[in-house]
Amino acid sequence: MTIVRFAPSPTGYLHVGNARMALVNWLHARSKGGTFILRLDDTDSERSTEEFASSIEDDLRWLGLEWGQLERQSTRMDRYREILESLKSAGRVYACYETPEELEYGRKRLLSRGKPPIYDRAALALSDEKRAEYEAEGRTPHWRFKLDHADIDFDDLVRGHVHFHGTNLSDPVLVRGDGTYLYMMPSAVDDIDMAVTDVIRGEDHVANTAVQIQLFEALGAKPPTFAHTPLLTDISGQGLSKRLGSMTVASLREDGVEPMALNSYLAHIGTSDAIEPRPSLADLASDFDIGHTGRGTPKFDPDHLKVLNAALLHGTAYEDASSRLFAMGLDRADADFWSAVRPNLERLDDAKQWHQVCFDAIEPVIDDAEFARAAAGLLPVEPWDETTWKKWTGIVKVETGRKGKELFLPLRLALTGLDHGPELKVMLPLIGRERVLQRLTGES
Repeated sequence: MTIVRFAPSPTGYLHVGNARMALVNWLHARSKGGTFILRLDDTDSERSTEEFASSIEDDLRWLGLEWGQLERQSTRMDRYREILESLKSAGRVYACYETPEELEYGRKRLLSRGKPPIYDRAALALSDEKRAEYEAEGRTPHWRFKLDHADIDFDDLVRGHVHFHGTNLSDPVLVRGDGTYLYMMPSAVDDIDMAVTDVIRGEDHVANTAVQIQLFEALGAKPPTFAHTPLLTDISGQGLSKRLGSMTVASLREDGVEPMALNSYLAHIGTSDAIEPRPSLADLASDFDIGHTGRGTPKFDPDHLKVLNAALLHGTAYEDASSRLFAMGLDRADADFWSAVRPNLERLDDAKQWHQVCFDAIEPVIDDAEFARAAAGLLPVEPWDETTWKKWTGIVKVETGRKGKELFLPLRLALTGLDHGPELKVMLPLIGRERVLQRLTGES
């Protein structure tokens, strides 16, 4: 069975780049009848907060991305210590005593000579006396994983065949001097223990994958299948950052974006598939294929999302919108109202304005009171239907000599207070004769 995981750090709010990664993992699992794990990478106790953890869960639920299993790395520290000791015993990790300043100096020296900043394994040559001397100075070691200097190959579901050689990679730090764990080892250990079969993540992890393949092998486990997708950027090409609050899911929700509009956009941005509004996650999963992901950098365009959001609302049935309309206090929003206004909605919240236009008091705009009174005097008796507007304006045209914009715009401004909106043939019966008369003449 396919098992995937989405493993965000609860150190900030979920932005659209994170949401895209969660979504493609969820769709990949769903398309194969598999399981989606939410795994909070909360080992950084200083920056990880319950507020951010809760917001991540809330955002995923809003998108409909329910998980089959919830894990927290902070509860698994004993397991990581156990694995670290086993790697020490196997000679696959070693203690290093360089200070951050010394490491940075060595890195700059290599770069100045045109060489890659690969750690030189100087710590492996330290004598017991030198180690004791460092520890007497108060230095605590950080621990590096000793890579095999051998070929590392894997077949990526997006990038195809990927090749590294151990000599071109630095031995990664697994544990800092203060005893806290970096990303590399806990992630691999969790993937093993949780039987993760497919790891889908950003292309910034490609080199990490080469390292983790050796970690899997050192721990006697078969590496999962990997897929590395290009990272989403904003429309200018700048990277997204939860620390900068870039396009958070919460902010989009507050702006009236529909969850399925965002899902429809993120599922296919950067792929060979058409970006179009889909009604449900099940529909998105039915033809989802991670292999359709391209190698180019996808750019998140808020205007494209806005168009998609509007298109989704325009196709939403009344049965699917009614409870939300009533929850907004639109107590007269029946099927006729929804049919009339939905072609003009960009956000569901826009329905409030048209509900007021149809059923509440507005400020009519009248430039020619004489024309307005003449039109009022020609109003047909009720009942009204969608043919009433044409019949009435036809009579007004004959009686006043007005036509085109000179006829229709003053009536729209008087009846709605706006120069745009839904077709008046469907709005007129909703507004009703009494309100139309009052708006044209100012008389109750």
